[in-house]
Amino acid sequence: MDANGFERLLNQLREFTPRSEIALEEVPAPQKLATYAFAFSADVSNGRVGDDEDELASGRFVLLHEPGGQETWEGEFRCVSFVRADVDTAMQEDPSLPEFGWNWFLSALDAADCTIAAPSGTVTRVSSASFGKLSPRHDESEIEIRASWTPVITDPSEIIKHISGWCTLIAEVAGLEEIPEGVSAINTNRVR
Repeated sequence: MDANGFERLLNQLREFTPRSEIALEEVPAPQKLATYAFAFSADVSNGRVGDDEDELASGRFVLLHEPGGQETWEGEFRCVSFVRADVDTAMQEDPSLPEFGWNWFLSALDAADCTIAAPSGTVTRVSSASFGKLSPRHDESEIEIRASWTPVITDPSEIIKHISGWCTLIAEVAGLEEIPEGVSAINTNRVR
């Protein structure tokens, strides 16, 4: 795929619309990892206007393309992602949280009917306590999922399934309720 083909793919990706609680915004992509790159950030809200606890999760999705591929990728495209969300203290203390996080990642892509190769990543638990003048703040706990994978595709437009799966992951990590099958979310959030 040349520069024109990659730009046509990006135009298709920019039309992707996630569920209403997820706002996607195109951001600068890293330039040294591959010949072509595209990135967007995601912010997940609870949808309640004026709520101080509005942001539930955030993340970043990067699509890399190297004509001819890279050996470690096992393909010409590579998806690289980051998801961060607050978790309650009990969940943060669960020793199996990293395994659950990795399984959320794999299940979200599987639910979007994605085939992947060479998955890799980390799941991190972050806990912080406040002291001094910050002591009135509550202790905070987060989960961070960093993952990369090679989409196994026959047509580049199938990358949209991988973005959809990743949006499912960030929605699950944020604690959003699943949208029942057969119900469509009304949405105006688009990649800009």
